[in-house]
Amino acid sequence: MNILIVEDEARIASRLERMTRDILGDRLQSLMHIETLHEAMEFLEKNPLDIVLLDLNLNGESGFDLLKSVVAGSFHTIIVSAYKEKAIAAFEYGVLDFVPKPFNKERLEQAFSRAIGKDNKAINPARFLAVKKRNRIQIIPIEHVLYIKGAGSYTELYLTDGSKELHDKSLEKLEQLLAYLFERVHRSYLVKASEVKEIAVKTGSKYLAVLKNGVQIPVGRTKYKSLKAKWI
Repeated sequence: MNILIVEDEARIASRLERMTRDILGDRLQSLMHIETLHEAMEFLEKNPLDIVLLDLNLNGESGFDLLKSVVAGSFHTIIVSAYKEKAIAAFEYGVLDFVPKPFNKERLEQAFSRAIGKDNKAINPARFLAVKKRNRIQIIPIEHVLYIKGAGSYTELYLTDGSKELHDKSLEKLEQLLAYLFERVHRSYLVKASEVKEIAVKTGSKYLAVLKNGVQIPVGRTKYKSLKAKWI
């Protein structure tokens, strides 16, 4: 895994580095520490990452200025901050976890476990997805997303107005963030549960999730029974 720590206090950054190495062990491929928002922005543009550990107060600058950009990235973001009152806002923008300072190794390990898919409990509701445009970041409310289709290492967001947006996160990463609201009906699709009208069976034993707007989404054979019970 490739990890970036964005933290302006050397003592805390050193502690995060030590704990990260202890927790991830052989999983860790690279670990970088940066102190300023500007340097972090430049690094993120040029280097592939799996996780960013981000403080919200960096030499008086707000980590939220960086957060709005990083949540559009292909990696997960974990906030490490003393500003507990900012947790709800951070989760709304799609961070994976919020580790309050002072923290211990067990709490940081829990956050990493969620990032690698070992612990999906206590999912906090994201209210927005950030999408990269040519010269800006577009914030899309979750209520505008009907379903999500995997497209290799990217995903396609299908919206209520009939438009489509490309997101840098994989389907697996978005599933971690949106499991409270979306159902994995197929290896390539996440569907908003509240938009499913019925589960239909077509000729040739093809299963479909029929949405309220008439769109039909394929349902995996192994998913059919459990999903049928939810929408009978």
